[in-house]
Amino acid sequence: MKSRATTICCLILFLATEYSHSRFHIRTKDGDKLQGPERKPKTGRIQEKCHGPCSTSSNCSQPCAQHFHGEIGFICNGNKWQKSTETCTSLSVETLFMDSNSASRLSVAAPSITLHILDYQAPEPIRSVAQGIQKNCPLDYACIINAVKSSEATSGNIAFIVELLKNISTDLSANVTREKMKSYSKVANHILDPAVIPNWAFIPDKNVSSDLLQSVNWFARQLHIRNEPEHIVDEFFIQTKGFPINNNTSERSLSFSMNLNNTVEGILGIIEIPRQELWKLPPNASQAVGIAFPTLGAVLKEAHLENAHLPRVVNGLVLSVILPEKLEEILFTFEKINKSQNARAQCVGWHSRKRKWDENVCETTLDTKNRVKCRCNYTNVMMSFSILMSPISVDNRVLDYITCIGLSVSILSLILCLIIEATVWSRVVLTDISYMRHVCIVNIAVSLLTANVWFILGSNFNKKAQDYNWCVAVTFFSHFFYLCLFFWMLFKALLIIYGLLVVFRRMMKSRMMAIGFAVGYGCPLVIAATTVAITVPGRGYVRRGACWLNWDDTKALLAFAIPALVIVAVNLVVVLVVAVNTQRPSIGSSKSQDVAIILRISKNVAILTPLLGLTWGFGIATLIEGTSLIFHIIFALLNAFQGLFILLFGTIMDHKIRDALRMRMSSLKGQSRAVEAAPCFMEVLGPGWRVELLQEAGRQAGMERDSHVSLEDFLFLPEMMPELSVRRLPRKN
Repeated sequence: MKSRATTICCLILFLATEYSHSRFHIRTKDGDKLQGPERKPKTGRIQEKCHGPCSTSSNCSQPCAQHFHGEIGFICNGNKWQKSTETCTSLSVETLFMDSNSASRLSVAAPSITLHILDYQAPEPIRSVAQGIQKNCPLDYACIINAVKSSEATSGNIAFIVELLKNISTDLSANVTREKMKSYSKVANHILDPAVIPNWAFIPDKNVSSDLLQSVNWFARQLHIRNEPEHIVDEFFIQTKGFPINNNTSERSLSFSMNLNNTVEGILGIIEIPRQELWKLPPNASQAVGIAFPTLGAVLKEAHLENAHLPRVVNGLVLSVILPEKLEEILFTFEKINKSQNARAQCVGWHSRKRKWDENVCETTLDTKNRVKCRCNYTNVMMSFSILMSPISVDNRVLDYITCIGLSVSILSLILCLIIEATVWSRVVLTDISYMRHVCIVNIAVSLLTANVWFILGSNFNKKAQDYNWCVAVTFFSHFFYLCLFFWMLFKALLIIYGLLVVFRRMMKSRMMAIGFAVGYGCPLVIAATTVAITVPGRGYVRRGACWLNWDDTKALLAFAIPALVIVAVNLVVVLVVAVNTQRPSIGSSKSQDVAIILRISKNVAILTPLLGLTWGFGIATLIEGTSLIFHIIFALLNAFQGLFILLFGTIMDHKIRDALRMRMSSLKGQSRAVEAAPCFMEVLGPGWRVELLQEAGRQAGMERDSHVSLEDFLFLPEMMPELSVRRLPRKN
């Protein structure tokens, strides 16, 4: 009997010692330091990468470290193995409740002790989280906290913890108390630490973050608030507050201030319920609950985005709100995380079924440098709200207005330009040089018009649900037609040089047309197609959040910037050559003639600057970081209205086009004598005559010769006929 009592006492002492050890000490693995509950979570171990040959898009996998189950997946990118997925987990249903059941621990730690001494029967295995919690800690759910906090925050463990919270929300949310909400939030807080955020990217299931948000919201929906405002949860990365409301309650608000990445000042978020909404409530008491997440926005993945390079960046707290069903409208105030002057915001709500941000449920009522105010519609599937940041670029209301108005005016101007060209075409293309000159004008107008249309499509598309393939198509055609614009400008500049330097030998029109279309459309097609072929396989063609060429990852934008800047430089040289040729004074020139030369130079430069795209040179200044807004405004003004400039300087200021329009109008009224005079006059000249148009006659008629146009372009203008000087040349034998 004494021996039996001694054995029992020893057994009780052993159990007490083991329980104390397991309760207050966390076993370490492989030399890891002891981690208390207040320390930052461990974020997993670095595994050896694959050692096999690395070829494009090939995959491999490696087993996890000791005591972990699962594997780590790698993909070959740029001849290097890069981690793509991870399922390593050390948690399981058994490990969650191992320290909460002393008899279970006894059966593992002391199998040699005879169990019949205690008349003990081995417990049934725990088959689910709900069963384990109901058995070990049904009042506060605290029995799972230590096991979760002591685990390393690998991608596999994060996925396990999210599934754990999801099961609790589904099976154990019948009567949620303050204590249960605290324990639930402590578990969620463990995987929302900024040090853990990078590991979310390797979870195979991209809906895990959405599941976490929906589970927390659903669990909080069952929370019961007392008759006074409560600060229920105050963890570092999740806070919960609530207060009672009814139809007599004045306007109420919940204010959150949470630190992000150890910042000194917290990021502010405010939830307000308008008074008119509270009037909709019944007389009996209801409640409102608000939850704030400072880091969850960084891991929320939108299901509709096919391109991982086009995520929309959350720039504030994610605020969830649980309200009575009759309330529909709610107000938010978000403090911006990125307070850059260029970081504009868009108020959005998270659609829990579609798993994406929806901008249609919110209206941005105020957007300042630091804060944003939103008015949003609340529903059962739209309970979480935040603000999204636009891509980093100079974005100002003034630039928006300039671009919108300028593009509209340009499109109308280019359409008018093409109509005028079609109307007077047969009257102004009487020589090969004039023919090619107007071919250039027409193709420049068509290229710019088409590019502007694609630009508008791309701009509007950025505000809607983005489809990667459609975004690639928009970017390709925008890139192609803007390049066509520049290359036709280059061909026009080469045509000017050809007209100035080559006087006695003229190229055939068919050959000039072939060269023009090869340069104007062939070169852009080669550049645009090559850029797509190189960058699209790696999804590096378009930039994040905008349908335009990528810069951050692949520098695809250089495929537009380099050709454009080179052409601008070449065209600038052409303008200087034209100016030099124009300024040559005649012998014995007077001051009035010098003034006329200066005016002629200024006129030529003014005409050629928009036609040759020199205004795009201001784009160099906008590429420099920290450039003043004034340079962006100048660049927007000059290029948004480029279509208007082409209409003015390329069409309306051309005397031949104006005279052709007059003749067209006269012919419509039956006054076509001037039109019929030119061919009759030419028949009188005969084959042995050479007609020479004197510069003096041109000045008297008010039509200065363009430096890039041959004198023959002026031959058939009716106003010039009285001033023609004709001299007989000897016939050739």
